[in-house]
Amino acid sequence: MKSKWLLVFIIPVFVASCGEANNENISESAGLSAVNLPHLEVYKRASCGCCRKWITHVKENGFQTKAQNSTNLTSWKIKKGIKKQYHSCHTAVAEGGYVFEGHIPAKYIHQFLANVPENSIGLAVPAMPIGSPGMEVGRKFSPYQVLLLKGDGTYEIYAKVSNYEEQF
Repeated sequence: MKSKWLLVFIIPVFVASCGEANNENISESAGLSAVNLPHLEVYKRASCGCCRKWITHVKENGFQTKAQNSTNLTSWKIKKGIKKQYHSCHTAVAEGGYVFEGHIPAKYIHQFLANVPENSIGLAVPAMPIGSPGMEVGRKFSPYQVLLLKGDGTYEIYAKVSNYEEQF
């Protein structure tokens, strides 16, 4: 009987320790402590697999995330200042209210947050380019642009991604 209680106590502690070790590895690999990781609130549809894959990408690259499933994303995105032509399947919101629309590589989100351009609201990768983080399909890749979204509704090209390796 005592051994059953011991297992009931030890197994959850062991599992929790494994999770903490994984978080430490991610933090150390990104050069950040878990306390200092930037946080992204990710708004997506519950059934979207590529959104889950993108969340894994940003977690592996130094972000804490919390996913919020929603059924009315389009009107929410418009209220956040993201015009329809910039929409993708998910939107992440950082502390400070900056928006990151679509399959943006984590390295560009880090760059943006480290030096926020004046009059900007965030970044976007419109649509869902093949080969972008979360949209991997074997060795296929479509070049794409990361757009800098401005508060007045206009945009600039923030980065051009010509091949798969440039994303990391």
